[in-house]
Amino acid sequence: MATGRFEETVLPHLDAAFNYARWLTRNEAEAEDVVQDACVRALRFLTSLRDDNARPWLLAIVRSVCQTDVTRHGQHETVAQEGPPISQLLGALPPQLRETIFLRECSRMSYREIAEVTGVSSGAVMSRLAQARAMLSAAEREATM
Repeated sequence: MATGRFEETVLPHLDAAFNYARWLTRNEAEAEDVVQDACVRALRFLTSLRDDNARPWLLAIVRSVCQTDVTRHGQHETVAQEGPPISQLLGALPPQLRETIFLRECSRMSYREIAEVTGVSSGAVMSRLAQARAMLSAAEREATM
């Protein structure tokens, strides 16, 4: 039954989906809406899940919902907040690099999983991570001078 498979494979990843959506939207209420839409899509397209590794599959849906929402409604409103220096350094990265490092370091995803979520090759993921780490290191050195 589809509902049972959904509960077993998708529901355990709701926290990761919400964290990713909140990070993408920078707004808790929007993140809740995104995850709800993503779950509806996930249930509808559950047959497209090729294996039982639903986490990258669900996060790719979350990303798609966010991109569709931005296209439809414009850029997500950014919540201005003072954060620790690392947040400021991450915020200065280009979006593709920031997303890749978030998925690797905060979500603990493998290169293959990140590639699946973002729709790029594993080589591109490794390249983006190297660029992001180099930029973070340079920014950190500059900030401590």
